[in-house]
Amino acid sequence: MDFAGWLLLADLMHEDVERVLITEEVIEKRLGVIAKKIQRDFASEEQLQVVGILKGALVFMADLLRRVPLRLEIECLNVASYHGGIESTGRVDFLDQKLPEVKGRCVLLIDDILDTGQTLEAVSRRLIKMGAREVKTCVLLTKDKPRATEVEADYSAFKIEAEFVVGYGLDYGGRYRNLPYVGVLKPNVIK
Repeated sequence: MDFAGWLLLADLMHEDVERVLITEEVIEKRLGVIAKKIQRDFASEEQLQVVGILKGALVFMADLLRRVPLRLEIECLNVASYHGGIESTGRVDFLDQKLPEVKGRCVLLIDDILDTGQTLEAVSRRLIKMGAREVKTCVLLTKDKPRATEVEADYSAFKIEAEFVVGYGLDYGGRYRNLPYVGVLKPNVIK
């Protein structure tokens, strides 16, 4: 695809967005705040094990960790709970055969959004069962809603209303992850 074709596709993605909830500039500022908290809280760790939940946390994790001046070992874990829909199914599937080595380590678990709490709780529980000394959680977004499980993130960049959002790593049907902001799709776009 040539540059003109890419620009047309980008315009079409933006046209699908009803409103922008969190701008790129606001996200950038908040990442610095979260990074400083992480640096302070893990300064005594020789090497921090970071586990990002694919695919949604990828953009957030990359931008955040570039601001954390600590020794990091970064792994990713492929987990699914939305299964292509706009709400969590309540079922958390571990899609990887091999999980990161965490025995005796302090782990920072990064995800895109805290919704029902089931994904963070299931992955945290699995990492502890695998021998992690401690698991701290970090999310870009926390939905303001009752959760299926009693879990809160140790670090959360933003609290939002209970609505379906895309952008900055979050998708709908595999699309919109590369939007530089968090937004709400137009109702006619969501099938």
